[in-house]
Amino acid sequence: MKNTSKLVSFNSPTFLAYVLIAPAVIYLLCIVGWPLFETFRLSFTNASIAGEDYVGFENYEKLLASSKFSKIAIRTFVWTFFSVLLKLILGMIGAVLLNASLRGRTIFRILVLPPWVVPIAIGALGWMWVYNGHFGILSGIGIRLGILDGPFSFLAYKQSAFIATMVTDVWVGTPFVTLFFLAGMQAVPKDLYEAAYCDGAGRFRRFYHITLPQITPVIISMSLISAVSTFVSFDIIFIMTEGGPRGATTTLIIDTYKMALGNYKFGRGSARAVMIVLMITTFAIFYFYLLSRINKKVSHG
Repeated sequence: MKNTSKLVSFNSPTFLAYVLIAPAVIYLLCIVGWPLFETFRLSFTNASIAGEDYVGFENYEKLLASSKFSKIAIRTFVWTFFSVLLKLILGMIGAVLLNASLRGRTIFRILVLPPWVVPIAIGALGWMWVYNGHFGILSGIGIRLGILDGPFSFLAYKQSAFIATMVTDVWVGTPFVTLFFLAGMQAVPKDLYEAAYCDGAGRFRRFYHITLPQITPVIISMSLISAVSTFVSFDIIFIMTEGGPRGATTTLIIDTYKMALGNYKFGRGSARAVMIVLMITTFAIFYFYLLSRINKKVSHG
């Protein structure tokens, strides 16, 4: 009777493939898989520097019943929505300008990079000087124009601090969005523009009926990348305000950090981290569903 079972030979391409991907799999399991599992496990305990005991869903029950957590979640979504929206709008405008046939556009493409290339900590410190009430340029301009009666520290008040950190995040993220959109625009076939031009279509109609439909998958992809990175943005807020004043800029990631590493309540902090993962996963699933629908619509013309 013939043995139909197939064994992986050491000389087979399949075995070689397993060997090649093994380091990446091990790396992901150690760097991503294990910390994620440990965070999930700790979320069901009251872990702290004093030890840990199993408490079941107590951390999640307290979290979902907390009005403070609800406010922080809403604040995070508002901060993320407007920050991403501004990045997409400014990035689109910048990409259209850089894609135009202008003299010296290579120089302008290089000049758009510094906000993205400069380390976030350096950029945040620079913006802190801009927002400073006594030495900042914004306060000085406001006083000279008569808009302000005296020095105004933008990071010392709740609404202005919220907007200030958002503007800084937009400044950091817009160059990447711009280059991403620019790459998508340059991949659009030139024949489509030439045919539309011959038919008498103006620049706006060519942009609306050709450019936007062609780069829609790019826009959706960039929206996901920008939304996830903005949702878990930590450096800018923590460097500039540490979540203040009076919690005005405290987002979910800042609240998680303060709870887990600031108050040494690892169990409660882990529960917050798991909630963030669930929110991002839900958004990603919705994104992939939306992207598949859009791709089908584009492919069917």
